[in-house]
Amino acid sequence: MTNIARLWAPWRNTFIAGRRPRRCIFCAAKRSRANRAHHVIERGTQAFAMLNLYPYNNGHLMIAPYRHIGTLAQIRPAEWSDMLRLAQRLTARLTRLLHPHGYNLGLNLGRDAGAGIPGHLHLHLVPRWRGDTNYMPILTNTKIISQSLKELFNALAPARRGRPR
Repeated sequence: MTNIARLWAPWRNTFIAGRRPRRCIFCAAKRSRANRAHHVIERGTQAFAMLNLYPYNNGHLMIAPYRHIGTLAQIRPAEWSDMLRLAQRLTARLTRLLHPHGYNLGLNLGRDAGAGIPGHLHLHLVPRWRGDTNYMPILTNTKIISQSLKELFNALAPARRGRPR
C-alpha cells in the first residue's frame, strides 16, 4: 500500500466557508497601530501594503489607499501614485527575498469581478514562479503555500525598526 501525503491548509476554511469580516479589513488596518496584527508591511503617505490572508501564492500582497473608495473613478492621482510606488518597492523587496520569475498585478473591481472586499479598492501583487500552477487546485481545491504569514511578515517588514513605516 502506498502512503498518501496529506496537505493541511485549515486557514483556508474561513475563506471557503464564506465567512466574511463584518468590517473593512483595510479600514481596520489603516486605523490601527498594530501593524503585525493586521499584517501591514509598509505604509506610504496615501496608501499601505499588507499580506493577503488567503494568498494565491507565497508573497501575495495587497496595496490599498487609506481612503475607503471602491472604484477607479474615485481615486486621486496622489493615492494611485503612492500605490504604484509601494508596488515598485515591494516587488524589489520580494525579488531579493523570494526570487520569483514574474509578477501579477491586478484589481478586482466589484464582487462579480472577484473582489472579496468590493468597497475598498486594492491592488493585488502576486509573485509567480515557472511551474507554480499545477494539478492541486484543480483536483483538490488546494493551493500549496510554502511559507507562513508570520515568517513572510518578518522577512518583508523593514528590519531597521522592526515595524513598517
